[in-house]
Amino acid sequence: MTDTNFDVIVIGGGPGGYVAAIRAAQLGMKTCVVEANHLGGICLNWGCIPTKALLRSAEIYHYINHAENFGLKVEGASFDIKKVVERSRGVASQLSGGIGHLLKKNKVQVFDGFGKLMGKGKVAVAKDKKKVADLTGKHIIIATGARARVIPGMEPDGKLVWTYREAMTPTEMPKSILVVGSGAIGIEFASFYRNMGAEVTVVEMMDRVMPVEDEEISKFAQKQFEKQGMRIITGAKTSKLDKGKDNVTVHVEKGGKTEKITVDRVIMAVGIVANTEEIGLENVKGVKLDRGHIVTDGYMKTGEPGVYAIGDVCGAPWLAHKASHEGVICIEKIAGEKDVHPMNKSNIPGCTYCMPQVASVGLTEAAAKEAGHKVKVGRFPFMGNGKAIALGEPEGMVKTVFDEKTGELLGAHMVGAEVTEMIQGYVVGKTAELVEADYMHTIFPHPTLSEMMHESVLDAYGKVIHF
Repeated sequence: MTDTNFDVIVIGGGPGGYVAAIRAAQLGMKTCVVEANHLGGICLNWGCIPTKALLRSAEIYHYINHAENFGLKVEGASFDIKKVVERSRGVASQLSGGIGHLLKKNKVQVFDGFGKLMGKGKVAVAKDKKKVADLTGKHIIIATGARARVIPGMEPDGKLVWTYREAMTPTEMPKSILVVGSGAIGIEFASFYRNMGAEVTVVEMMDRVMPVEDEEISKFAQKQFEKQGMRIITGAKTSKLDKGKDNVTVHVEKGGKTEKITVDRVIMAVGIVANTEEIGLENVKGVKLDRGHIVTDGYMKTGEPGVYAIGDVCGAPWLAHKASHEGVICIEKIAGEKDVHPMNKSNIPGCTYCMPQVASVGLTEAAAKEAGHKVKVGRFPFMGNGKAIALGEPEGMVKTVFDEKTGELLGAHMVGAEVTEMIQGYVVGKTAELVEADYMHTIFPHPTLSEMMHESVLDAYGKVIHF
């Protein structure tokens, strides 16, 4: 007989759920995960990981097509989109299998099915409308994630109008694409398809692309996208889709005028919706929703004793590393571990893996001023960095925002090559509450891209040397 009584039941096996389960097991709690589709969740199977594999192929193809810039000669370069997709799916499969191994290694039991809250300490598991198990647990963690938002009248059909799933598994390369939405998901797909040779149009409702980023960084990135041949239409919305046999005509409204744009495929990337339906929230009255997301405190507790929520299901930012960290915080608080700090969202980095990359942490310059800070702002261009020029990547910028009075780093914002790897230097500093003097006294290796982080801080205080 399968044991059905646990200390911790985790509903959802994504980057929040499986990390929470493993940490619970490490702390001696009897734990299980209920997962209906695939371990690793959207991130590992249909998001973060496979898209990075696609983008890597596009990046290499881009460099091949610009080989002459490096004194190299390549003739007849081409690609096989099926093999590009196969590599991406293979990477996802390898890692998904690894999650299963980790859970087994840590003695976490996995139930294959949908989990539904049935009252205090009770979870029913079913698969294809058939009962799998009735579980009981002292602590239940909801980690059900989110799904792509759908605009009425513009529903994806899997053929002409794509979600992220179809966009990362094309059977043939479209000659033209229109992306609706320029957040991280939309702009990464726009970058992938442009670098693979497709004509790309991006439609964004806000007045600039990547609107959550610092305005200066956003505008810099947009210029680079346009230089690559993308068409960016901001302050606009799609009002209608006319589907043909093998193309779509998109009605784009801007400034009271409508433009009709015909493309092979449309990618809908207009945000996500939390998966809160049919998980039994009506059976635990203390769990509250705010704009569709589960409300929690800094330790991921809901209003219902013994019920917690982590990851995308409890709101922005919708990031895998945020979900994983919430899972650890939640479990360690349950276990009574010492020095468990509540989630501080201002220390969560955001990364977009387009070309050029964009990364940030903390407040934008505008948000810092709106919050009442008198700020000191530093900037350093990639053009002034020897390593960037040697790499053939001279387009980019590092920007830092400090509180003038205290020297606190309020925010850091980057655009350019490998900034998604560099941003962690500022994240560590913010978490450790370093001030401007700490960054100034830190010795950065030369020649590296990271030197620009140092120079940006120095620039904020009028001490920059190398530009």
